[in-house]
Amino acid sequence: MYSDLPTVINAAGTLTRLSAGPLAPGVLEAMAAADRVSLDMCGVQAVASRAIAAATGAEAGMVTSGAAAGLLLSAAAVMAGLNVGRMNSLPQTDGPDEFIMSRGHRNGYDHALRAAGAKLVEVGLPEPLAGSGIRDAEPWEYEVAIGPQTAAIVYVASPQSLPHLQEVVAIARPRGIPVIVDAAAELPPAENLRRFAAAGADLVVFSGGKLLGGPAGTGLLFGRADLIMSAALQSLDMDMHFADWAPPADFIDRTRVRGLPRQGIGRCCKVGKHDVLGLLVALDHFLAEGDAARHARWLSVCERIGAAIDAPEGGAVSVTGAQDTGRVPMVEIRFPDPESARRFNQRLLTRAVPVHLARKGLTPERLYVNPTCLRESEIATLIEALQG
Repeated sequence: MYSDLPTVINAAGTLTRLSAGPLAPGVLEAMAAADRVSLDMCGVQAVASRAIAAATGAEAGMVTSGAAAGLLLSAAAVMAGLNVGRMNSLPQTDGPDEFIMSRGHRNGYDHALRAAGAKLVEVGLPEPLAGSGIRDAEPWEYEVAIGPQTAAIVYVASPQSLPHLQEVVAIARPRGIPVIVDAAAELPPAENLRRFAAAGADLVVFSGGKLLGGPAGTGLLFGRADLIMSAALQSLDMDMHFADWAPPADFIDRTRVRGLPRQGIGRCCKVGKHDVLGLLVALDHFLAEGDAARHARWLSVCERIGAAIDAPEGGAVSVTGAQDTGRVPMVEIRFPDPESARRFNQRLLTRAVPVHLARKGLTPERLYVNPTCLRESEIATLIEALQG
């Protein structure tokens, strides 16, 4: 029935536009098992909360419909808290709605914060990126930006992020300001699942459909129990009488709310039982496999490809990240100039079965083979394309 679907060879990585990453072993089976029964979704998310808390060290968690949904729910949670009236009014706000972010952390995904009603307040200047200086955002800039309308600080995690998260938390915590960490693609290493919460983040967001190996439209949101409770109330189906509502008490304490929201702003971010249970199996597999075995699997693919292809004239081929189990190894193809790389990439994209390679904005003369989405059956075709 779907034999005419256009396929691609994805050597670019777990990009959503290329249908994200392969499912981890056992995920499809878990999704099929979920399909054989009817479940109460609040109870399903309560089970997820316990599993996510155990894996991350956080107080509570939930499965979201992707990392961007996690950001929207995070913003909604800190602005509304457990005030059901505020939940019903979002994105209109009657309380603190300013979210402080470093200018160097701004990206297209912060649209999810603004969709919930957040107003972004920028601090700092990424001067090293612009080649105009040596400083990025500094802790004192967050401090002076805090005012009566500050709802939270948003921190986008990467190995290059400045200032360090601990410095931002040290500013925020004494002032009662929650810190939201966008760590959507910060796996591996597996220790990052615990690192940000341990550093003091109040809410942390990860993608579930990337290297975790869960369904493409899933994500993890975890952190403070009261904020997770608010996020759940604003995304679960709340069309019931309050007297009939009996959520698991360790997930949602019904004594802390006066009623139920009239479907929260996060209702558009709902997930089904298949997604939740599939992601939990993926999370278990990710932790069980471990960084070393996962890295060795990817490195083997890179070494096979790197050894089989010739360097472009005036360029070079190498494998990067071979010694670091905390990053994804890749085959780097370096060209003599950006235009040569662009022409090579365009040729790959116009093949009968397009080949997508990874690119990095600051090194346009380089293309990368990311092994994380390659199937064994595709490797010979990929090598042929790279040689041609």
